[in-house]
This record gives sequence, C-alpha cells and structure tokens, in this order.
Amino acid sequence: MGAVLGVYLPTIQHIFGVLMFVRLAWIVGHSGFLESFFMVFACCLTTFLTAISMSAIATNGMVQAGGSYFMISRNLGPECGGAVGICFYLANTFATDLYLLGAIEILLQYIAPSLAMFGDIHTNPWNNFRLYGTIAVILLTFVVAVGVRFVQMLAPFSLACVIISVLCIFIGAFQANAETRDVMICLLGDRLLSPVATGAEHLAHAAENATAVLHDVAEGWCTKNSSSDVWNRYCSVVNDTEICDPFFVSSELRYIPGIPGITSGVIMRNLYSQYHEKGEVTPGVQGNQARGEVVSDMSTTFVHLCAIYFPSVTGIMTGSNMSGDLRDPQKSIPIGTILAQLTCSFVYLSFVFFFGATTEGPLLRDKFGHSLGGSLLSSRIAWPSHWVVLVGGFCSTMGAALQCLTSAPRLLQAIARDNIIPFLDVFKVTTKGGEPLRALVLTALIAEGGILIASLDYVAPVIDVFFLMCYGFVNLACAIQTLMKAPSWRPRFKYYHWTLSLLGVVLNLALSFIAGWYFALAAFAVAAFIYKYVEYKGGEKEWGDGIRGLSMSAAQKALLKLDEEDPHTKNWRPQLLVLCKLNSTDFKPKYGRIFNLASQLKAGMGLTVFAAVLHGDYLENSKKSHQCKEAMKQIMKEQKVKGFAKICVCFHRCQTVGLGGMRHNTVIVGWPYGWRQSTEERSWKVFLDTVKVIAAKELALLVPRGIENFPDNKTRLDGPIDVWWIVHDGGMLILLSFLLKQHKVWKNCHLRIFTVAQLADNSIQLKKDLETFLYQLRINAEVFVEEMYDSDISAYTVERTLDMEKRAQMLRELKLGRRGTVGQFSSQDRNNCVGQETEGSDEEEKGGRGGGGSLSVNLLHHDLLFHLSVFLCRNEGKLMRMHTAVRLNSAIRIKSGSAALVIINFPAPPAKLAAEENYMEYLEALTEGLDRVLMVRGSGQEVVTIYS
Repeated sequence: MGAVLGVYLPTIQHIFGVLMFVRLAWIVGHSGFLESFFMVFACCLTTFLTAISMSAIATNGMVQAGGSYFMISRNLGPECGGAVGICFYLANTFATDLYLLGAIEILLQYIAPSLAMFGDIHTNPWNNFRLYGTIAVILLTFVVAVGVRFVQMLAPFSLACVIISVLCIFIGAFQANAETRDVMICLLGDRLLSPVATGAEHLAHAAENATAVLHDVAEGWCTKNSSSDVWNRYCSVVNDTEICDPFFVSSELRYIPGIPGITSGVIMRNLYSQYHEKGEVTPGVQGNQARGEVVSDMSTTFVHLCAIYFPSVTGIMTGSNMSGDLRDPQKSIPIGTILAQLTCSFVYLSFVFFFGATTEGPLLRDKFGHSLGGSLLSSRIAWPSHWVVLVGGFCSTMGAALQCLTSAPRLLQAIARDNIIPFLDVFKVTTKGGEPLRALVLTALIAEGGILIASLDYVAPVIDVFFLMCYGFVNLACAIQTLMKAPSWRPRFKYYHWTLSLLGVVLNLALSFIAGWYFALAAFAVAAFIYKYVEYKGGEKEWGDGIRGLSMSAAQKALLKLDEEDPHTKNWRPQLLVLCKLNSTDFKPKYGRIFNLASQLKAGMGLTVFAAVLHGDYLENSKKSHQCKEAMKQIMKEQKVKGFAKICVCFHRCQTVGLGGMRHNTVIVGWPYGWRQSTEERSWKVFLDTVKVIAAKELALLVPRGIENFPDNKTRLDGPIDVWWIVHDGGMLILLSFLLKQHKVWKNCHLRIFTVAQLADNSIQLKKDLETFLYQLRINAEVFVEEMYDSDISAYTVERTLDMEKRAQMLRELKLGRRGTVGQFSSQDRNNCVGQETEGSDEEEKGGRGGGGSLSVNLLHHDLLFHLSVFLCRNEGKLMRMHTAVRLNSAIRIKSGSAALVIINFPAPPAKLAAEENYMEYLEALTEGLDRVLMVRGSGQEVVTIYS
C-alpha cells in the first residue's frame, strides 16, 4: 500500500497544477459548460489512455530507473528513446516555468500587489514576472543543489496544500449563494465593470478589502446617479449640459451577486460558449478599459483554450519516474497512476460543473478578478476563507516547480548514462553526493528562457507538445508490442487493448496540433534530429525494441506477397549483388571504390548485398568468415553505404542470395586486373565463369574497369557521362546513367548518347528517332551518331571472332599458359591470317525483348552490331587483336577521352571454351586507354518505359 501511495500522491500533486486555481474558471466562462466539459473530458481521456498503455508496458518486465524514458527506449529502441527522452526532459523543464509563473501570478496579482517593481501589476505584469521568476529559478536551483532528500522533505507540505485547497473549493461550491458568498458585481448591459477604472495608476483596493468596496453602496459607485463613479466614467458636463455615452443611457445598470450558487439556475446561462477577441467585452463589442470595463486581454477560441488547459492534466508519469526507487514497480505504477488519473479527472470535471453552476458568466470571464478588486475567483468560492486557496495554491505550485526542477536533471543524466547521445556525455558527471550538478545548471538555464516568455498562457502550448509527444510514443509502444504478438510481450496488466493505444496516439497527435501546429512541428523537428543523430552517431544498444520487431514482421508479410517473377518495367530498379574480391593477407575487400559505386547507384533505392566467397570448409574457416564480414561492414560504415554483407564459405560457387521476390537482379563484378601477367588460367577463368553464370540466370551485369579511378562519395564531378549504346538491351545503359546523375557525385554531369550506324543507314533519321525516344523517356541527353564501315563494325561480339578449332590447335602447339600483348599487325601478318566467321552466342538475340519503346529496330538495323570477322594469325605465337575492337576503341577515345565516365555494352561471353582467352583480349582492346569505364550487359528485360 505504501508503494502505491508513493506513486499516487506525487502524481496527484503534479496533475493538480496551477491552472486549476488560476485558469479553469476563466476557461469555463469562455467555452461554456458544455464545451468546457467536453474539453476537460477529452484531455483527461487522452492521459487516461496513456496511463493504461504505460501500465501495460510497466508490467512487462522489470522497470529500472528512468521511468517513462526507460520504458520507451526499451520498447521502441534507442533512437525513439533518445528523441522522446529529450522531449520529455524539455517538457519537465518548461513545466518548471509553468508552475513558477503561476505561483508568481498568485503572489503579485492576488496576495501582495504592492511587491510589483515595474509599475501597476494589473496593467504591466510581464517585467515583474520576469524579475521574480528569475529570482525563483535561482533560489530553487540552490535548493535542488543541496540534495534530493531536502527536496523530498518539502513535498508532503506542498501536497497537503493541494489537498486542502481542493477540499475547501468543494465545500465552498456547495455552500455558495448570495448570502454566504457576498461577492457583488456591477454590470452595465453585458459589460462587467471594475470598482476602479483600470486606466488609473493601480487598483484602489486589494483582494482583502474588495468585499467592503463592493458593498459600499453608500458610495453609490454602481449607480446612474450623477455623483456615482460609473456616471463619471460615461458622462460629462459641458456648458451646464450633461453629455453621456449612448450605451450608458440605453443600458441597464445592475448590481447583482456574482456567485448566486448552484440552485440559482445560472448554469443555463453558462451553457454555451462566448469567445472574445482581444479587447472585447462581449463578442463583437470592443470595450474600454479606461472606463473600468473588464476587457479580454487575448483572443479566445476552443482550440486556444484547450491548449492552455491541457498542462493541467499532465504529470501522470510523475510516479512512474520514481521506478528506480519502488520496491515493486509492476504493482505500484499501474494502480497508483490510474487511481491518480481517475481522481484528478473526477475533480476537474466536478470543478467545471461547480464553476458553471455557481458563478455568473461575466465574472467567470474576468481573468484577473478586476471586478472583484483584484481577487482570484476560485479563492472567493472556497470555504472558509479565500486565503486558503491563495496560500495553498502558491505553496503547491512552488512545490511542483521544485519537483520538476529536481526530476528533469536526473532524466537528462539517465539519458547520458545510456550512451546513446554522445554529446550528452558531459552530463554523466555527478557530485560526491550523487547530484547531477551539470545537468541542473543546464536545466536552470533552459527554464530561465521560459521565464523570459513571462506569460503563463504562452508557455502552456510549449509544454503541451513535448508532453503529448512523450504520451503518444508510450501509446505507440504498447500498440506495436500488442500487434506484433511477440513472445516476450507478457504484461501482468491485462486491461489494455491495441485499439485503445492507437486511439491514444490519435488523440495525442490531434491535441499537439491543437496546442499550436508551429510548436508541434518544431517539437517533431527536434525529435527527428535527435532520432537521426542517435541512428548515425549514437552508441549501439541492443535492447530488442519493438520497432525492429515490427520491421521484421512487416518484411515477412511483404516477402510473402512478392513473387519471384520479374517485376513490371515501371517497378524495375537495380537490386545489386556486389561480388567483392578479398585480399589474400588480411581478407579485406581489395577494391574499396566498388562500395562507392554501389552507393551511387542506390538512387534506385533497391536492395544491395556485398558478398565474397571463401574457398574451403566452413568448420575450418568460420572464424575467418566472421572477420571478413566485420571488415566488410566497417568499410560500408566508413563509406556510409546502406546494405547487407554476406560471406559464403564453400567449395563451389554460391548461386543464391536473397529471399523470395527480394533478390538481386544486377551483379557487379570486378575486372580481373593482371590476368595477362598471371601464369594461372584461373586468374581470368573465374571471371568468365561468373559472367556465364550471370548470363544463364538472366541477370544484369556491371563490370567497372579502372575501379580505383572511380570517385568516392565526397568528390564532385562535372563533364559528360558518355553512353555508347551499341546494343539495345532494354535501356539498361540509359537507366544507369540516369540513376548516377541522381547522386551528388554525378549531379553536375550531363549525358551524351552515342550510337553506331553504317554509312548506308539514314543517320539523320536515326538521330531524330533516338532524340524522340529519350524525350518520351523524360531523360535529357545529347545524341550523336557515329558512322563506321561494315568492316569496322562487323566484329563486335566475341563468339564470332575466332575459329574455335584452329584456336584450340594453336594453343596445343604453342603450349602457352598465357598470351603477351598484341600490337598492330602488319601486311606480313595479314597475309598469314585466315578470317572466318564462327557460330555465336544465342543471347544477343534476346536483346530486344520487352516493351520499352520502338527504337530497338533502328539500333539493330541490318543486324550490323552482331557481325564480327575472325582473324587467326600465327606470328611467333601472338594473337592479333580484332581490328573492329581497335577501331571502336579509337572512336571512343576520340569522342569520350575526357568524359567523366564511359558506359558501354558488355559483349556476350563466347559459346566455346577455346575462344575464352581471345574474348579477354577483345575486352582489353575495347576499353584500352579509358580511365573510367562501366561495361553493362542487360538481362534482356525492358527496364525503362515511355509510359507513365
């Protein structure tokens, strides 16, 4: 029972805030009984749903120090925990301002107006609030610095003041009538008048003698007699002629009880709202403060008043914040929090009824009690004396401010100790007595910023959005855990449901925008910044949060819906499998720039898997595999590349990566540098085998040549990206060049498209067709047509370059494991050569499959791009390069020698084994002298479309 009270009583103290004493009656007066009752009920319902969600989370395992921050971070992860934790810290910090400004308002407005240092407290309160608020922040900071034990000694006294004040208002409301509450008000028509015009230097009478002033009928101030004070405000004598304001003449002047009581039927007059614009007495009628008319100091609407009221119901997590000091948090937090919430909701709804049923509407709308001579309305209703509420309200609000100033630094310290936000490490430090002094100093400085705002009504919305964000995430955590049905979700508290939690999320979100959309957006921006900071810079915490569990559940459902068929052209994007070559010494990826290239292609937002193969048995190489994977992850982190790392230890080449429809469709393979110098056939044989497997699986292939010359992610390139579009392969080259330009590295580059035609072709028409096609694709690029003779371009594909049988016979005769470089061949060489066309690969015939456009017919006109002459030369064992490759390479170097990147079609691998080494020579000849080349072979599937 003691533990339950340890949660219940602090929660009660914080929920019963200053607004209950100084603003609730004013809110009821403007909103009316019906709307204000709905407003209070909606706010209380929001916090009640949050209390239910928090109770479920608190009973699902042990709750350590940190309260709501601990629960959110362990259920939604360190990112959400850090973001919401900071917002909750700011909410508690600004709540200190709310309570302090309320206490100072009670002190200067109603208890001791003579303490005002900057003129009349009723006409110029803001500088007085700033001065005394600053003094209060300094004093409370020193009190908190003494130690939490000293603060806790003052808590029972503050709580007692709250309880006594509430009970006195209850008793007074039932006793209130015209006789027991001798509060008289003066009404001129619908305009409420104060005893003394507020344009004077100050109110003539303070709260303690206001009753005597109002009952001093002998003075006759509330009459239309020419000697009365009211007459002097509206009338004057000019040339022995009385001249009065027409409104004064036509309106009835009434001197009536301001608190007639429950039985008077005044609730029917207060049933509906009566909102005011700034300076109005009644809606649409501007008042005159110099005449003593009580005017509205601010515009009021339901939304605005709701934002001002909501801080009254915050504080439901005060008891849970003591989770580290509770013997059994799983029992005391649910019972104590829910009972406190129900108690406060009952009291607030009762107060709405009491104010609406006992007090005249104009008096309810008198914000600062000017018509009562500067007296607080709720104190005039209380029994037996108004001093009970004034003193009790002042002491309780000061105590609540002290509690907030104590808890906020400890919350900041708890966040810092979790090491999820590195720049908060400085606030881990405590004094020898365990006090977070540094965090306290920062909290006091932030609180001082709120004090400088000075207005209670403008501080309240700031507090709203931060508290509502915290409450919303508590509801979200409960909803996610419930919907996931995780085995670890086993709360002892059974009276919850995911629909209630989602309703709580919606209500919190709605109220945050009601409080002020600009404040809400600012709070969301702060939370988003902290979230991203923790995600990228924060410490790694494996708390098994629900967000990751929800992601896993969503991914599972999405994978089940995706089939393994090729996606529609509109949905096609490169899903990359990057094959990384490992160093033989430290087993780290050999070419780090291939990671940069993959990230620059990620404008397609597709899957990226970085994979490497270790040859051998997994039992023998498991440790080495782990080291390789960590090294790969480290490079990915350094290069800021998002993706997955996979190491396969096997005797045979791995063929499968991915799951279901979420699998790669494009493979990046590194070029086998130094294959000519190696005596091992495996140096280029592995590369060709990989290319053939990729072609057999109908995957797209990317082979970067000169990978070390490719830019990192910090470089900014300009100049052209040249696409040599020799074979139409579904638009793969065009799409890749477009995706590269979406990255900041290639953003300043421009595209140029080159295609090859025979002299017999209509080059002008071909260029127009290509420009039209690019226009329909919504891609901006320059188009060029390069004309070549038939003999120059008839030898592009590798499988038609060699007489396989003669090539195999030559290798047997020469018995060479490798081939040297081949220079330009002479006339003597040509006479020793035999040219013969051979059978080629069937894969080139698949290039035009798909529906991306009609240009492929023009690009493949007369099948010019698939004919290759074969030359076999026996001249001291050297194999000639194909003249066509040399000619095409020469054209590329002339046109694109200064290009930032050259993208070219990758020829199909040969169908016969004997032609493989010549195929490698052909690729060397094709790309010789180019710094950055990206060879691309499409899968035959259309990847771009002219249709939307």
